Amino acid sequence: MASLNDIRSTFLKYFEDNGHTVVDSSPLVPRNDPTLMFVNSGMVQFKNLFTGLETRDYTRATTAQKCVRAGGKHNDLDNVGYTARHHTFFEMLGNFSFGDYFKDEAIPFAWNLITREFGIDPKRLLTTVYHTDDEAFGIWKKVGVPEDRIIRIDTADNFWQMGPTGPCGPCTEIFYDHGDHIWGGPPGSAEEDGDRFIEIWNIVFMQNEQFEDGSMKALDMQSIDTGMGLERIGALLQGSHDNYDTDLFKALIEASAHVTNVAPYGDQNVHHRVIADHLRSTSFLMADGVMPSNEGRGYVLRRIMRRAMRHAHLLGAQDPVMHRLVPELVAQMGQAYPELGRAQTMIEETLLNEETRFKKTLDRGLKLLDDEVSGLPEGAELPGETAFKLYDTYGFPLDLTQDALREKGRGVDQAGFDAAMEEQKARARAAWSGSGEAADATIWFDLAEQHGVTEFLGYDTEHAEGQVLALVADGALTDRATSGDEVQIVVNQTPFYAEAGGQVGDTGLIRTDTGSAHITETKKVADVFIHFAKVDEGEIATGQGAELAVEHLRRTAIRANHSATHLLHEALRNELGDHVAQRGSLNAPDRLRFDFSHNKAVSAQELSNIAREVNTYIRQNAPVETRIMTPDDAREIGAQALFGEKYGDEVRVVSMGHSPTGKGTDGQTYSIELCGGTHVRQTGDIGVCVILSEGASAAGIRRIEALTGKAAVAYIEAEAARASELQGMLKAKPDEVVDRVKALLDDRKALNNEISALKRELAKVAGAGAEAKDIGGVKFLAMTITGVAGKDLQTLVNEQKDALGSGAVLIISDNDGKVAVAAGVTPDMTDRVSAVDLVKAAVPALGGKGGGGRPELAQGGGLDFSGAAAAVAAAEAAIAG
Repeated sequence: MASLNDIRSTFLKYFEDNGHTVVDSSPLVPRNDPTLMFVNSGMVQFKNLFTGLETRDYTRATTAQKCVRAGGKHNDLDNVGYTARHHTFFEMLGNFSFGDYFKDEAIPFAWNLITREFGIDPKRLLTTVYHTDDEAFGIWKKVGVPEDRIIRIDTADNFWQMGPTGPCGPCTEIFYDHGDHIWGGPPGSAEEDGDRFIEIWNIVFMQNEQFEDGSMKALDMQSIDTGMGLERIGALLQGSHDNYDTDLFKALIEASAHVTNVAPYGDQNVHHRVIADHLRSTSFLMADGVMPSNEGRGYVLRRIMRRAMRHAHLLGAQDPVMHRLVPELVAQMGQAYPELGRAQTMIEETLLNEETRFKKTLDRGLKLLDDEVSGLPEGAELPGETAFKLYDTYGFPLDLTQDALREKGRGVDQAGFDAAMEEQKARARAAWSGSGEAADATIWFDLAEQHGVTEFLGYDTEHAEGQVLALVADGALTDRATSGDEVQIVVNQTPFYAEAGGQVGDTGLIRTDTGSAHITETKKVADVFIHFAKVDEGEIATGQGAELAVEHLRRTAIRANHSATHLLHEALRNELGDHVAQRGSLNAPDRLRFDFSHNKAVSAQELSNIAREVNTYIRQNAPVETRIMTPDDAREIGAQALFGEKYGDEVRVVSMGHSPTGKGTDGQTYSIELCGGTHVRQTGDIGVCVILSEGASAAGIRRIEALTGKAAVAYIEAEAARASELQGMLKAKPDEVVDRVKALLDDRKALNNEISALKRELAKVAGAGAEAKDIGGVKFLAMTITGVAGKDLQTLVNEQKDALGSGAVLIISDNDGKVAVAAGVTPDMTDRVSAVDLVKAAVPALGGKGGGGRPELAQGGGLDFSGAAAAVAAAEAAIAG
């Protein structure tokens, strides 16, 4: 019996031998179709090739594409486990032609693979064609299908369209007849929904382009898009019409039975099926970068997780079990999809954390639900208000309430639930409007209600496609913006980081089919990302698809600075003590700034030690890892919280560096912080960190400014150039520069002292003619001189006091426009005259004010030396009283 792995390999090898390039499955999160939550078919990654927007170095391709249908319009979640062929995760085998071959080769490719390579009896097969497609009908006859087994279908089931306009074309399908012992009729009949005739292959002939007026014309490049579900063809080849009877699902179901200690095939089989299916979708989504959260793709992931976990609970599992099934999944599918193995540890840890948390919610919610249901009449729906209370107060999601009640033959009053939800939104909106925010901020709240929050893709990519949901200009919604307009753009998903947590918002470009704009700033309100833009050319309109590209070099520099901030925080704590805590930060493209609690200046030696430690962990080039967990769990492993940030019921934890005395579950992680920002992949990507300055920011708060990456290298190069220039000027070797500069400074100090002494001597000579006056029994000597600095006046005053013997001295000097005044009083006269009073009397005439000192010596300053005579007269008047 061929395994699913064998069937996948046979399919890919067959088309490779027929000139097709084997292309790896794209990630489950589409980067080229903003209307899709998850990749749901094989053609998604090739969409731009079909439309001609992109070309590659091959025109034939074959893939085994990972697909998820669990959200939006493609949602099979509620049926999984209860039917034979519904899955949240499935693999779509496909072959594609981009303007190479068409119907006459695509149909034989499919027929030969199915009947010869897979050995399916042609008599059990029938085909369908679009009712006007005589060409396809003729080709099926040519390969050997009888006319009575070629069914013409005149509905949209056999005509594929990418949308209301654009590429389109007829389809042809291959069906397998399981036999008349199973109810159902052929396609197009009244019993077509039965299980007897099962579609196993679909070929789309992408041959036309449809326009808004309904007209069509033939495409210049006619292409082929095919799909065959691996699980469905696998069941057929393994002798079953039930996908869950295949070797892969049997292995996963038996693993579920083992960890829950419940028989795999019996009354409880549906629970094992749900667990097996949901294990695949949750694991593959996490391997492709989706993490559980409360919105967007993360919410759908969490919803799938919790549905599986509830079915494990119904099997009687007392402890978390989902994480214990991951090794079996990796064993079954890891060879075909190596990303599973690479992410295995992260997947197991996330499942364990989620199930541990959810079991508390589940136990409480189910008990409350049982209490509520016990008081209802037989078969009555659960009131919507009650379902909302379970959701809002106790964290029990509506879909789980519905799932639990389904097994009891009950439903939920959906309208009542929706009404209660709307009431809560109205209360929240009123609270927002009264919160003191700007009045026009409510527009973002309205958009959040209408479209939901923006999904951020920027942890994994700097390029993505989104859909323009709204344009805001001058505080009001508008349909379009044209060249030169400044506008704020809201899209459903974005790679642009919105300013938060000290990290500045991204800049970059946004482009639609009709125009482009550059993004100058990104912010968010009510979790709606706001792209501040100026339209460069054409126009941008709501509803358009858009390509978004973050400015790469700027984001790279920001990431480096942000990651360096985490290393700096830990190094500060290690050097200065555990009292150090973040009190603010800025992570910009050109620098980083970090404020922290510390009550004294950081010494030069401490700064040197801190910088050395940061650069040690940069050179370690350790991976930067992120995990999602509760704030309590994060703090339990030693994660540092960011100052001023508010945290919900889950946080993103960023870890980096290896230390033998570290923290975390391994006890060896250097830095662990709660952080929603973007970071480098490896610490080595930071390059180098240079601390520029350290100083006071506020009482008890110090601030460090630093550079990383190219900015740090440029700074180091500039410093080296200055040092080299200084060596040349001093004619010194590098290790002689400091001593040579010290010697020059000593020489300069000695010369300055000598100059000051000479100036004082000159001043004494210049003032030698001055004579003391007797004012009311106090001898008073006044001198006006030039060229003596204010700091040298004290010495001169003291010398004149000594020569005077008893009395008061006042000296006014003009030194290059700087006027200084000094007064001195001998000790025997301070009870009658104060030097402070003499200075205060003199400085107003010199254009100054104030002055101070002691009764025996005081100083002041002024701006106008021409008032010297008036200043002396004022001092004389002060002595005379």
